[in-house]
Amino acid sequence: MLTYKSAGVDIDKANEFVNYIKEKLKNEFNISQFGGFASGFPIKGYKNPVVFSTTDGVGTKLKIAQAVNKHDTVGIDLVAMNVNDLITTGADPFIFLDYIATGRLQLPVMKEIIDGIIKGCKEGEVLLAGGETAEMPDFYPEGVYDLAGFCIGFCEKEEVVDGKDIKEGDVLIGLKSSGFHSNGYSLIRKVLHLNGIKYTDFVPDFGKTVAEILLTPTRIYVRDIKKLKKRVKVKGIAHITGGGIPENLIRILPENLKAVVYKKNIPDNPIFAWIQKLGKIEEREMFRTFNMGVGMIIVIDKEEAQKATELLDGAFYLGEIRKGIKAVDIV
Repeated sequence: MLTYKSAGVDIDKANEFVNYIKEKLKNEFNISQFGGFASGFPIKGYKNPVVFSTTDGVGTKLKIAQAVNKHDTVGIDLVAMNVNDLITTGADPFIFLDYIATGRLQLPVMKEIIDGIIKGCKEGEVLLAGGETAEMPDFYPEGVYDLAGFCIGFCEKEEVVDGKDIKEGDVLIGLKSSGFHSNGYSLIRKVLHLNGIKYTDFVPDFGKTVAEILLTPTRIYVRDIKKLKKRVKVKGIAHITGGGIPENLIRILPENLKAVVYKKNIPDNPIFAWIQKLGKIEEREMFRTFNMGVGMIIVIDKEEAQKATELLDGAFYLGEIRKGIKAVDIV
């Protein structure tokens, strides 16, 4: 007899996965009402709230996770890419939702993913409010899945960070990245393929396998930004993702102001030089593809630079704001 299960969709297994998530959320976030068609939460503590939302995925970093059968870190990446975008607005992340699409539901893999998502949510101080798991056997090959995330946050209207107060003489404070984060992996994979390097190969200079280097989770900056906002007037925040420093920092600059970034001030992370050498990639292309060791850039008054670097782990003076045609100069 032809059934949904024989066509590749296992409802019983999906229900088991939902029950697994229910128990996790009850224990981790004290959420007991989960599994309906939508989730609702009261908004407390705001007088004049502004709502912000983001959506993002992990990209082809997932192909590496699937190739080496390690799936816990990409769940952290999924949360990180969303909450890091959200906090650039001055808003605090409130709820997160995930979308997992796969060919056939493999419970051990799905549980690893959701465990990573929960870990990311805890680190990002955001509630996992729900999600969707789609089993599509004729769309995704066996063992393949894709991830997407959605985040909603709030802040008071007067606390919105939009870059309009940035002025000449302000400084750029950089926050170190944990590595490649979740951008540039199509280029990385191409470089490794052309050099005959496998994900399981050991890299003596780093004391890790290639997969361990590449699957390092994206750093989550929520607690850093929250901590900074309590002590320092933050004028602008740029999350350094696809497009690197030049394409992301320019998005928060007012007209007639340019940002000057000093390369020598960026803390050294040799994984970027490693991939650049392997691929014979020009420096300009490196800075337009990767974060180059800078995961977040914050614009503040010059007088508060020392306070900011002392407050935050891995914070450093990166550059300054000058008059000129709107641009990002990396010198």
